[in-house]
Amino acid sequence: MSRTVLGLVLILLVSVSGCASTQQARSVEQSGFLGDYSILKEGENDETLLIYKNPQADWKKYQKIILDPVTVWVGKDSQLKDVSAEDRQRMADLFWIKLHEALKADYEIVQSTGPEVMRIQAAITETETSNPVLDTVSSIVPQLRVLTGVKGLATGVSGFTGSASVEMKVTDSVDKTLLAAAVDRRGGTKNLRGLTNSWNDVEESFRYWAEKVRWRACLLKAGTDCVEPEA
Repeated sequence: MSRTVLGLVLILLVSVSGCASTQQARSVEQSGFLGDYSILKEGENDETLLIYKNPQADWKKYQKIILDPVTVWVGKDSQLKDVSAEDRQRMADLFWIKLHEALKADYEIVQSTGPEVMRIQAAITETETSNPVLDTVSSIVPQLRVLTGVKGLATGVSGFTGSASVEMKVTDSVDKTLLAAAVDRRGGTKNLRGLTNSWNDVEESFRYWAEKVRWRACLLKAGTDCVEPEA
């Protein structure tokens, strides 16, 4: 390989890999979990791809959360159809655990409805588990890594990496008023971390989403010690 070509390869690697272990995609499919998507708008820089926030919501009154079990939605053409039932269960359990870990720091997690209780429902609507063999090769060989990076530019998620899409809604536990809703998708950036674990990108996405839910809730309550999660 000539020095000129090698230089172009290195420039491409820097431009497509970034510094975070997961990145937000540019588009996301709507599964039907939220029902009415017409109220959603495109999120801003620090928000999910699609978002709704009830302007009348009194976020400060909520001190407790009912965290419903995470569900997995598999559509006709969903890539989740290729994921085993055992792995789909693993994803749902993992996301619930990440949400619980993040939210219990600021809220009491409860099972009963009440005037100070909001309900959070989340669904995994799409995921692509990394092939551990290809992931190792494409992250080591520069030429192949450039090709996967270019492929990733088309959809916003790098080739051969795990990706996950989620939809979430927050409601008042008593009158079921919709307080917020969101749709987002994240995937791997081919960083050199966790290359031997095909679940690394999916788990990192769940960790990020859970911590972001906590951060956004803190901001909505006008908190003074809100910590933005690292992507």
